[in-house]
Amino acid sequence: MFIELEWMQNLDDLKKSEFRLAGLDEVGRGPLAGPVISGVAYFCGTKKSLLAHLEKLVELKVTDSKKLTTKKRRKIISDIGIDLESLEIGKEIPLKIFNEEISLYLDEASHSEIDQINILQASLTSMARCAHCFADKSDSLMLAFFDGNKIPDQLSSKIKAASLIKGDSKSALIGLASIVAKEFRDFHMEKLAKIYPGYGFEKHAGYPTQQHREAIKSLGVTPIHRKSFKGVKEYL
Repeated sequence: MFIELEWMQNLDDLKKSEFRLAGLDEVGRGPLAGPVISGVAYFCGTKKSLLAHLEKLVELKVTDSKKLTTKKRRKIISDIGIDLESLEIGKEIPLKIFNEEISLYLDEASHSEIDQINILQASLTSMARCAHCFADKSDSLMLAFFDGNKIPDQLSSKIKAASLIKGDSKSALIGLASIVAKEFRDFHMEKLAKIYPGYGFEKHAGYPTQQHREAIKSLGVTPIHRKSFKGVKEYL
């Protein structure tokens, strides 16, 4: 059972006209190059519409992005009406398939930000920016589920935050956010592979494969490599 259903069952007042939920995740903490991409799937609507949308997400086979192949993730993205070519960082995307009661938003923590404040803080800060995109859209409280065991600091008073270990397989909203963030990042790294040929970014998306490590040794460090990471800083 998705955590959203469990939350509704335990909620005292289900007669409210509006509920606000958000599921947040990030991808790209492990790579030696490229950004972290954070995503949020935000719901605002009634209990009835939430139930209907959750059924649709089950039908679309939304789950932890790591359990799906690239082909399956990209089919889900196509089925919800998103074109990877036109997907942008920092742009709210209301989804027509869910009567625009579910929206998506992506944020980026660049390699520079990662080097400045470390990978954990950059990831949490990026997810916080995602959450704040929707926090002020209403005076009502927004419940935000963060994948993992940590919650960003200094969140808006309109956000009630909860961490959820393995949340991308327990929350439909986190799962949706993780799928879109994962495929956006992979697609972004495919484009960077054309700018920095020889590293294989189109294959490993910046992760520390043997091919990638050997390329750094032979070709050197690119501007998009994370200079504070082991496996990169030795070759500066």
